[in-house]
Amino acid sequence: MTFLALYEYKTAMSFADFPEQKQGVQLLQRSLERGRLAHAYLFGGHHLAELEALARTLAKTLNCQNPKRATANGPAIDCCDECAVCRKIDAENHGDVHWVRPESKSRVVTIDQMRDLMHEIHLKPNEAEYKVATIVAADRLNVQAANAFLKTLEEPPPKSILILLTTEPQRILETIISRCLRLNFAGEGTRKLATAQLEWLTAFGEMAAAEQKSLLGRYRLLGVLLKRLGELKGDIEKALTARSPLERYDDLDPKLREKWEDELAASIEAEYRLQRSDLLALLQWWLRDVWMQTMGLNGGELLSFPQISSAGAVAKRISSEQAIKNLQVLERMQRLLGSNVQEALALEVGLLELSL
Repeated sequence: MTFLALYEYKTAMSFADFPEQKQGVQLLQRSLERGRLAHAYLFGGHHLAELEALARTLAKTLNCQNPKRATANGPAIDCCDECAVCRKIDAENHGDVHWVRPESKSRVVTIDQMRDLMHEIHLKPNEAEYKVATIVAADRLNVQAANAFLKTLEEPPPKSILILLTTEPQRILETIISRCLRLNFAGEGTRKLATAQLEWLTAFGEMAAAEQKSLLGRYRLLGVLLKRLGELKGDIEKALTARSPLERYDDLDPKLREKWEDELAASIEAEYRLQRSDLLALLQWWLRDVWMQTMGLNGGELLSFPQISSAGAVAKRISSEQAIKNLQVLERMQRLLGSNVQEALALEVGLLELSL
């Protein structure tokens, strides 16, 4: 599911709106039906926006005024998505449902944020049956914040559920992971390209397949890549700004406005980094097709994008060793972009190093 596809959905959603996540949703609903919810969950997947929607839906289901049930008098297994409680949770202004996101300057979840959250969690619910706290991008918890959170994570107060969201579970401390029930929402089966992604990759591949003897050709490729990244960032800013509470309230306390502005900036940056990584991963899979064809492996069932012929054109003029080096260049580029290196410089160096 692409970022843009996620935002074609309405903010309000029920579990029925996640057909691609059938297995994970069924596990949650089975736990709801049996009254055996875990006290802490770690939701992993490809997109934070989708994980946030799943966490929001669980919070609504636990507190919905008119929930859907498997049997007439059974426990709730989905929300109605229409009652006052569901609407308040969708708007993120429910007093017993809390969200923590990385701060913008350091792009981490700080110990002060976690202390505020733990204070809220230990208070009695104001209006809900369950208190729910969701930590978005839990891989951005710094060590101090993670350690301060351990005791609450292991023994949260009764009628409270903690949900951690991540697209990079390998970056989370093992002490955190071991205290959560992990659910995978990475989707079932092969990830399919959206039409826009396929069209962009096809165009990029055709340009790369043209003779690349001059620096001008490489800088044209760089321009195409930077333009696409700029479009992605613009779409992300537009979508997340529209969802921000800053758009709903005019008369705000300056400190609260600053906090929400920081949270919005952090969310935009985190989603952009994820989408940038996904875009470069597409290029890496295309370069994998090039490598496979340099070895004579041209079967459609072996290639990631058999419908894109440009990989074969590049494979005819480079060696297998050069093709392998291309894959290593993309891996190194991804690592550099995960640090604080200047984006344009990392992309420029990487594209100049490719053998095409």
